[in-house]
Amino acid sequence: MARITGSWLSGPPVAPVSGAADDYAGAGLGLPREGAGSLPGMFRRVVAMLVDWLIAVGISALIAQGIPSSSVNLLLWFVIGVVAVTLFGFTPGQYFLRIRVIRVDAEAPVGFLRALGRQVLLVFVIPALFTDGDGRGMHDRATGTAVARSR
Repeated sequence: MARITGSWLSGPPVAPVSGAADDYAGAGLGLPREGAGSLPGMFRRVVAMLVDWLIAVGISALIAQGIPSSSVNLLLWFVIGVVAVTLFGFTPGQYFLRIRVIRVDAEAPVGFLRALGRQVLLVFVIPALFTDGDGRGMHDRATGTAVARSR
């Protein structure tokens, strides 16, 4: 049994650590180490999501006339995320924190389907908590996107 499961449970073979210059988040994606286009830390991404959530809560309070409704908050946050990333490549919170969503496979806009898939996965929160070696969450890996510094 160990021989059967060892091929997929043990993961890919790991190359010896060489201390090479491309040992930073985003190197495997061809992104720069620093500056525009580099991958930001988790703190910046979480704060951007919090700003987006607070915007959704504020709009929800105006719509629902002060009656708290978590469903309306979630729906507004979802719509803001999909529409803003589709049209501009960033949400309002990402704009304020100088980050944006990019495609890692091409120099093209993210597009509606990727933005929608990304936001659907973000609703569950858990995919955003599990990151790869580049710091991309599962929602970014699944949609072929990454969050990068814009300036």
